[in-house]
Parts: sequence; structure tokens; C-alpha cells
Amino acid sequence: MNKVLVLGASGATGRLLVQILLHKGVNVIAIVRNKTSLINIDNSSSSLQIVEAEISKISESDLSQYLTECEAILSCLGHNLTFKGMFGHPRRLVTDAIKKSVKTIESMNVDNKFKIILMNTTGNSNRDIPEKPPYSQRFVISLLRLLLPPHIDNEKAADFLRTQVGQNNNIEWVAVRPDSLINEDKVSQYDINVFPVRNVIFNAGTTSRINVADFMSDLVIKSELWNKWKGKMPVIYNNT
Repeated sequence: MNKVLVLGASGATGRLLVQILLHKGVNVIAIVRNKTSLINIDNSSSSLQIVEAEISKISESDLSQYLTECEAILSCLGHNLTFKGMFGHPRRLVTDAIKKSVKTIESMNVDNKFKIILMNTTGNSNRDIPEKPPYSQRFVISLLRLLLPPHIDNEKAADFLRTQVGQNNNIEWVAVRPDSLINEDKVSQYDINVFPVRNVIFNAGTTSRINVADFMSDLVIKSELWNKWKGKMPVIYNNT
């Protein structure tokens, strides 16, 4: 049976991801700051292990113990939409967590391929293609880099996977890019694209959090889907 580690499990998308993974028969280790944040999830399930810790403070040796039986790390980490969350520390929450995860996996000398699935954003262009967003979008994104630390954190996290992990490693990765996130109760039809098909600033589409969670969980379970998207940054939209 699959076993994975989920970072950001207490967030709006992370909680849904944990629920869907459990529903699909995947064992989950969820790292959260406070166990009560998963109060609506059946934490009595033998398939769920909740670790109360901050990823920024957990040691690499402790992290390696949790990863020993896992085949993947799924990150839904993000910054709280408060002044402290956006401008306080840690400024590089997502990037530092991905770097720590990669360093820990490499220190374990595992023979099998290890998967990292990062929830990212359509505001971050895939420079491996490269994408060519319209000028209006590029102008606003350049301002966001200067004004909003969480945006550049998302960019640097994906850049680390692209440039430092790359395509030839025992670590494989996918950076999932939803557009404007919305809440829905059930999984609905959604489309997966190589690059954004809309202006992500002035003509953004929508992506339900539960659809993001469903796609991320399928990347763990379905080898054909994984082989299609590994080393890439797929964009997910609700099919409306």
C-alpha cells in the first residue's frame, strides 16, 4: 500500500488532500502545527499518522524517520493571508521545506525513485518550456515579486525543483499549478494543461481545491499519469 508524507496538511487544500488520499487507500503521515486542525478528519484511522511539528523547525534526522516508509512528499504549504503571514518569517517557508525534503531524501541513500508533488500557482511561469505570458501579466507579476514575498517563495520553490533536482535524479517531481482557488464540496471534471491558457491576472480561470487534491492524489497512485507529468508543471482548471 502507498504511504506518503503531506506538508501543509492543515490548510484548506491540505485537509482535502489528506481525506482523499485516505479514501483512496493511501497511508498518510500528516505534519501539522496543531493536531486539532485535523479535527474533522478521522484521526483514529490506522492509515493516518499525525505529527505535531513545524516543518521549518523539524530536524532532518526526524524527517528522515518519517520518510523511511514513504514513497512521496506532497506539499500544500502556503502563507496565511494575514499581514504577518505574508510579510513575517519564515519568508521562504515553501522553498525551505522543499530544500530540506530534498536534502533529507538524498541523505537517506534510497534506491527507489522518490516523488515530490508541490502545489504551486499559475502566476509562476514554467521557464523550462519557456512560457510567454502577455505583457500585462508579466508586468503585474513583476510587481508581485517586489511587493508580496509569498509569490517569490512559490517561484523559488519550483525553480529549485527545476534547476537543482532537474530531470536526472533519484527524486522525481511535479509542480501542480491551479488558477484562482475556490471551494467546492465534490470533485468535478477538470482539465490539465501544459501551460496556462488564460491570462492569469486579467482573465483567470477557477480551480476548486478539491480538484487540486484529487489530481495530486492521482499522481501518487496512477503510474501512467505520473510518467506523463513528472518533471513538469501542469496547470489545472475546472472544466466549466
